[in-house]
Amino acid sequence: MSASTLRIVFAGTPEFSVPALQALHDAGHAIVAVYTQPDRPAGRGREVASSAVKQRALALGIPVEQPATLKTPAARQRLAAYAADLMVVVAYGLLLPQAVLDLPRLGCLNIHGSLLPRWRGAAPIQRAVLAGDERTGVSIMLMDAGLDTGPELLRRELAIGPRETAGELHDRLAELGAQAIVTAVQGWAAGSLHATPQPADGATYAAKIRKEEARIDWSQSAGAIDRQVRAFVPWPVAETRLDDEQVRIWEACPVTGEIAVGLHAAPGTVVRAAAGRILVATGDGLLELLAVQFPGRKPLRARDILNSRPLGGERFGEVIA
Repeated sequence: MSASTLRIVFAGTPEFSVPALQALHDAGHAIVAVYTQPDRPAGRGREVASSAVKQRALALGIPVEQPATLKTPAARQRLAAYAADLMVVVAYGLLLPQAVLDLPRLGCLNIHGSLLPRWRGAAPIQRAVLAGDERTGVSIMLMDAGLDTGPELLRRELAIGPRETAGELHDRLAELGAQAIVTAVQGWAAGSLHATPQPADGATYAAKIRKEEARIDWSQSAGAIDRQVRAFVPWPVAETRLDDEQVRIWEACPVTGEIAVGLHAAPGTVVRAAAGRILVATGDGLLELLAVQFPGRKPLRARDILNSRPLGGERFGEVIA
């Protein structure tokens, strides 16, 4: 069987996985089944919703499987019945036991949103932005039983923009991963690509994002808070308190230049609220708030906020000791 007619089982769940599924379909591969997480309640109404991957698979006319686990003999038998040459896994959300990894003739390939071994784990995109990394990319690896430890077939790199949010980077990496997986599948099937063990040094872990990490500590530097804001867009969104309200910061930027000279106050204090600008003191430097969301309202630009609410001298949050 040629690389252009491989029988592929695709496993993925969120939006990040969709471009790869579409790209493999468009490349002419036979996607014999799509595995995705079971439908779950989502959104404010908690209505049961299908995953982004399920929606795209149904639109493409591909059979969908939604097992709660792949660890049972029955689940493995059903997967084996598809007689796949290869399984492609992209942010699926279920652990694949070794018995599943061994089923496809060519194994299981995974798209990971970082340059392995840096940022193994659930949240590589947010962690890269939060850490201030200047570059990231995608790694295509042959899966093993470890957590993102399999040997690498290829990688693609890109620069992280100085003002880029995790959401924006997510979309770019999803497209980059889709291009890379098509190349990797072709090369792996043809024997022109080889799996190389990941470097022993440089491994870091990208822990799942916890909502409490979004709370702003104004004693941190303006640069650190800026990275926090960008890392947590679109979820969970950096937040702080103002009086008795919980507000979310969607966009901010460290202040440089003459305007920052001589403006000092306790961290969290609004030192300027005029001419459409909201400047807040931090533990090191000033942070300009560009888009803020108050409870029950949509995010507003600074100028619109100041038209209805003077903020001069007010103080955000509590400094975490």
